[in-house]
Amino acid sequence: MDPYEKLANAIIIQAAKDYRTALRKLRRNPRNHLAQAEAESIDRFFRSGWYKCLTDVDGEMVIRKLREED
Repeated sequence: MDPYEKLANAIIIQAAKDYRTALRKLRRNPRNHLAQAEAESIDRFFRSGWYKCLTDVDGEMVIRKLREED
């Protein structure tokens, strides 16, 4: 795996971790505006052109799978 591919994977993995954290905070407190803003920002990332440049994995599928997790 080349360094650029490793970097792209690391960016996506970190976004997924951050998304899980934001969703967990929202489950505990649905009125948490900071967690809501973070989740919305990461939603936009997974739907962005930049995300599509990093990977061929469908961003909508990633969002759906992360939301299904407990």
